[in-house]
Amino acid sequence: MIPANALSATLKPAIMIAAIVVTATAGDVLTASAMRKLGDLDLIRARSGLFGAVRAVVGSPRFLAGVLCMALSFFALLFALNHADLSLIAPASASLTFVSNAFAAKFFLKENVDRRRALAAVFVCIGVALLAH
Repeated sequence: MIPANALSATLKPAIMIAAIVVTATAGDVLTASAMRKLGDLDLIRARSGLFGAVRAVVGSPRFLAGVLCMALSFFALLFALNHADLSLIAPASASLTFVSNAFAAKFFLKENVDRRRALAAVFVCIGVALLAH
């Protein structure tokens, strides 16, 4: 039987890393989706000027949701760094965000994630697993 303190000592960093990864991935996907929906900002700028391009971006609810998710990710990272080791939180959250972004790009944004990128994600997962032990 695992003592309650030992379980919480391993579970807390995992939850903090998961919060960072989920919010960062959601922010990246929402922002990319918003920018694709808006189209070419150079064309918008040529048609409506710089302020028109800024208004188009800032007026996109999807873009604003992405920025909110990125802000939540940042604060989740600050919280995690306050409660766990940098040598665990930084590499695990960055690498798992890479993996989740690859999957989210394939399934939500319908991007072509080729075999090479998928293999890179698998190697990143192996590295995180080695880091956790």
